[in-house]
Order: sequence, then structure tokens, then C-alpha cells
Amino acid sequence: MLQRLTSTTNRLIHELQRSFLRPRGTSATSSAPTPRAPYGALERIVLTDGVGRTLFEGYANHRSGARGDLETGWVLLGLREAREAVVLATLPAGTQSEASVAHVRFNSDAQALASRIVRRSDRRLTTLGVVHTHPGSLRHPSDGDLRGDGSWVRYLRGQEGVFGIGTADGLPSAAGVPSLFASHPRPNVQCLGELRFSWYSLRHGAAGYRPLPVELTIGPDLARDLHLVWHLLEAQAERLERLYRQQAGLCFEVVQDAEKGPGLLLTLPLAGNGDALRVLVRSKEVRYYLDRGGELLEVEHHDNIVDRGVYLLLAELAARA
Repeated sequence: MLQRLTSTTNRLIHELQRSFLRPRGTSATSSAPTPRAPYGALERIVLTDGVGRTLFEGYANHRSGARGDLETGWVLLGLREAREAVVLATLPAGTQSEASVAHVRFNSDAQALASRIVRRSDRRLTTLGVVHTHPGSLRHPSDGDLRGDGSWVRYLRGQEGVFGIGTADGLPSAAGVPSLFASHPRPNVQCLGELRFSWYSLRHGAAGYRPLPVELTIGPDLARDLHLVWHLLEAQAERLERLYRQQAGLCFEVVQDAEKGPGLLLTLPLAGNGDALRVLVRSKEVRYYLDRGGELLEVEHHDNIVDRGVYLLLAELAARA
């Protein structure tokens, strides 16, 4: 059966259950607010240059696609400091999101799974807020945004969230030449060509949003690689989430192949001697490998239902042992 290969939780759900994740006009989930954390009011939001690049490039790519006239968005993960929020990762709305010119509903299963994966790099990471786009020139959160966000921010650290509004009503590039760098015309505004992000904060119990100054620092978008395999996370989210919660040592890694494109590699340590089970998930195939002390063996185990495939293989390995 083995062939030698010649050659690698509830709080999250609450954080993501914003009215923004469901069609406008529905009520927010009712729940007792979490105790107020010892945080002051936000004075600024800090984006890493990796996050800033993701937002502008993602918005530009969305506008050039078939759904470019619809809203899109990103969930923001990062560190909540005493008086600032530092954004270190972006989670996209995804291809299975529901969107129109009036709302966008994220694929919250994929969002929750991606949050777990990213937080393995730093357990302090938390949901900070949301960015979404508006058609036309509405540079401020709408009344519908306020109704949902007013209930949702109670679940965030400090009971305050950051919110970015993307519009494409800026000045077009001169003579059709793309802009080489972003400008900062106001403390809470970033512009790159005709694309514009305006930043706000909303505190639980507040009557409305207030502009939030934005700054940049050097750093990555910790979730950028996951954007490459987001279609896999959406398709497999329920099964991968189940595996993640049942197998404490499970790790995820995005891998690239020049011919087959990106894939998601799962590594599950086995008992004894550093052995591991590795599962490579791509759009049209799931392949299984056994790592025995660095010697990689491919398993003739053709099951595209990944969690079932893992447990059947574990059962067979246990029987052989």
C-alpha cells in the first residue's frame, strides 16, 4: 500500500458573527456582552505594509473581475494594544460570499478556520474589525452598518472595532499612468489612484463612528498565503475545522507547484520517533503521505473526503502496528 517517494472555538465564532456576515436587515445574535477589557479608546490604527498592499491590490483585482460592481471585504486580525490596533492579517470575503451593491456576506466557516490557522503564529492575535467596499462615493459606514456593528463590537477586545470603507471615487491616474505610491490626504484616509480607504472606529454604546487616524509600519500580512488557497478553505472548511479541533497537533502550510499550482499541506504528528501523516489538498485531488523520520512514502489511499481519509488511514496504521 505504501510506495517510496523520491523526494514536506466558540470565541472565534462570536468575533465573526457580525451583521456584516449576513444580509442587511437581519438582527444580530443576542448574547450577554463580554466583560469590558482594560483598554482605552482607540487613538489610531496601524497597518503593516503587507496588509496595506493586500487591501489595495485585492480591491483593484476585485474591481477588474466579473463581480467588480458588487461589494467585497476583509476581516482584520492583529494585536489590540491599550490605545491602538495593529493589523497583521486579512481574511477575504471569498468566492462563496454573498454580495450585491448593498451588502456582502462573508463565508464565516472559512473565516473561522483561517483565523485558527493564523493564530498559531501568535495566540495574541484577535479580530479587530472589518473592511468593506461601497459603490459610488459613500466613504462613511452606512446606517445598516451601524445597526449591526453596534451589537457586534461588544465581542471585541476593548469593546471597540476598526472599520475601513473602500471606495473608487478618487482622482484617476494622470494620463492613464498607474500611481506609484499611496497618498495620505487626511489622517484617516489612504488613496492609491482612484482607490480610497477611509478608517473609522466604533465603541460599544457609542451613537456613531468616529474617524480613526491610520499609520503604516513594516511587517507582513500573516494570512497572505492563505488567499492563494481560499477556494480550498471554503470547499473543505467544515471537514478541516473538525480535524483541527480533534487533532491538537495538526498544522497547515501553503505549498506551491509550478504545474499544479498552490495546495494546502496538512501535517499530523504520529506517536513516536517523529513520524507524521501528511495530506496534500488541491482542487481536484487529495493525496496522502507517511513521513517516517524524513523518509516520505506516498499512500495509495484515494479518498477526497479529507477527514474521513485521515481517520481511515490512521485506523489502518493502528491495525498494522
